[in-house]
Amino acid sequence: MKRLGFFTLVLLLSLYCLGPFLWQLITAFKPTAELTTLPPLLPSRPTLGHFAAIFAGHPFLRIISNSLLVATACTVLSLAVGSLAAFALARLPVKRKGLILGLVLCGSMFPPIATVSPLYIIIRTLGLRDTLLALILTYTSFTLPLTIWVLTHFFRSIPRELYAAARVDGCTPFQSFRRVMLPLGAPGLVATAILVFIYSWNEFLFALTFTATPASRTIPVGIALFPGLHEVPWGEIAAASVVVTLPLLGLVFLFQRRIIEGLTAGAVKG
Repeated sequence: MKRLGFFTLVLLLSLYCLGPFLWQLITAFKPTAELTTLPPLLPSRPTLGHFAAIFAGHPFLRIISNSLLVATACTVLSLAVGSLAAFALARLPVKRKGLILGLVLCGSMFPPIATVSPLYIIIRTLGLRDTLLALILTYTSFTLPLTIWVLTHFFRSIPRELYAAARVDGCTPFQSFRRVMLPLGAPGLVATAILVFIYSWNEFLFALTFTATPASRTIPVGIALFPGLHEVPWGEIAAASVVVTLPLLGLVFLFQRRIIEGLTAGAVKG
């Protein structure tokens, strides 16, 4: 009975979490005439017309490529800078590490709506309005605190003796970081990379404020601008949501073991 109750609870929790995606999936295959009617819950005649429409009537491929470029660049920058900072806070003799980590974390506590106006002024002054570089720099500044925080605790979970042995063998601090800490920190790096990528892929407010044309729009903004003058194309919105969610699901399932290792390893004291 305990096992049955556990699996029932897991099933209900899974359905609750997957409910929005499953609803979008059903809506994406429904004919237009059935979109606003219930029943039927499932489409009587499944159609791929909505999927064809998002690629035929919108610059959707360009929008996807923009999001992919921005999310990838932000992830690489965050890991490159954040891993070095995390290594210094975890293993180098830096004074007041706790205070520094607290200040880093404070940088992510400001609500985006409170910073969008000054950031917009800076972006416009630098001539970066309606460019992908503006989004990359903005997203990196907001994901660095999370990257540093997660990787610092992960590097601390790696036995200190390994770093000390590398130093005794003649490695410089950077060589120890590159040859010892990075390979052992792969699970933490993968988990952090997935979190940063998902944030950059889904971010809406800054993308809406800093972009003005399809040349630099990302997926959330592109989908939000689907509605026409007299109707809302629910089928196309649902189809686009499914298309852009599938890559994230694929990444999570592909690296799920690394993600779990990276998120739980920080609980072990190094």
